[in-house]
Amino acid sequence: MTAPIAIALTDLCYTLFAVLALPVWLPRMFLRGKLRTDWPARLGRGDAIARGARPRVLIHAVSVGEVNAIRGLVERLANDRMQPEIVVSVTTDTGIARAQALFGGRHALVRTPFDFSFAVRRWLDRTRPDLLVLVELELWPNMTRLARMRGVPVAVVNGRLSERSIGRYRRVRALVRGMFSRAEIVMAQNKAYAERFAELGAPEVLVSGNMKWDAIAIRDTVPGVDTLMEEMGVPAGVPVLVAGSTEPGEELLLRDALPDGVRLVIAPRKPEWWDGAAANLPGCVRRSRGERGGADTRHYLLDTIGELGMAYAMADVVVMGRSFGRLYGSDPIEPASLGRPVVIGPRVADFREVVALLADGGGLLQIEASELKATLAELFARPDRRAEIARNARAVIRREQGGTARTAEVLLAMLASRA
Repeated sequence: MTAPIAIALTDLCYTLFAVLALPVWLPRMFLRGKLRTDWPARLGRGDAIARGARPRVLIHAVSVGEVNAIRGLVERLANDRMQPEIVVSVTTDTGIARAQALFGGRHALVRTPFDFSFAVRRWLDRTRPDLLVLVELELWPNMTRLARMRGVPVAVVNGRLSERSIGRYRRVRALVRGMFSRAEIVMAQNKAYAERFAELGAPEVLVSGNMKWDAIAIRDTVPGVDTLMEEMGVPAGVPVLVAGSTEPGEELLLRDALPDGVRLVIAPRKPEWWDGAAANLPGCVRRSRGERGGADTRHYLLDTIGELGMAYAMADVVVMGRSFGRLYGSDPIEPASLGRPVVIGPRVADFREVVALLADGGGLLQIEASELKATLAELFARPDRRAEIARNARAVIRREQGGTARTAEVLLAMLASRA
């Protein structure tokens, strides 16, 4: 099948899907407040980014997690002797906000469009990259095809193919094989992921390690944590449990498992979940409203973007959300790097390797929901146990670091070969 026909068929499939699914996705976006977004940019429109003589790398990340993962990579690439221009492209509104905080003023930022060919063409026209870097699993049919038609090599970094994802792709292997084959190189987080990329047609696959181990420096605190505690009215010196990236319903589990005298600071993963969590925590203080707790306040709702790291820094114990309900886990590396003991539930499919490495090294407790109350009671009663878990976690993090350097070396070699 020729490229123009393949592109036309892909656009047709996207259009049919969008129309048929309209009764589902339109009300959902309205209820979640996502209709107010940068629609022109999602269709590829925007100002062109002027080019100089230096090579240019376009890095596409989906949302906050992927943006955080590339922080060190962007710095290493930009500081190389070639001094390549870096353009960071992000899909979600929260990801754009995080990228602005990390890279704004130093590197160009754009919105990644839908994968319709007309939108991708505008995006590539505006950015004019010499190398397209896709983070984790952001291979798209038109994006990869149009980049290769322009002679722009495609690389996947921090590659991740979960058990759920590979199962779906195997059912449509014939349709996606070309998309995977258009990636000139895939740098995967581990051997299992590398084998899955190769199975689906990636021509060259390396195991480079997980860049998320490098993304966050090992430190004891975060700037701004004292201000956050003061503004939310969390008394100094009281024991604090922070629950990060929770899903609906987990606030009830945490509320009922909270030891006497301990304050709960909870940060639901998505903005559309904030009101539901507040309703299940009567009397909670909401950060977004500027409310301030008092001596009797037990529950605090962190319903803002970009402050979770500060919340982790105020914690005595951290519980990772999306692991006790129906979803697939959250990343425990950040609180572990801050020296906070982490508790996580059984549902961790999206972070299975990270959780296994930390748990095997004694740097994390993975438990069932029925064990949460007793586990929290023990941890808050035993500072020595909390310190032991924190030390073990940091030892695992130090051992696993280095993926960013290995990834940067390969990308810079690709740029040099083009020059």
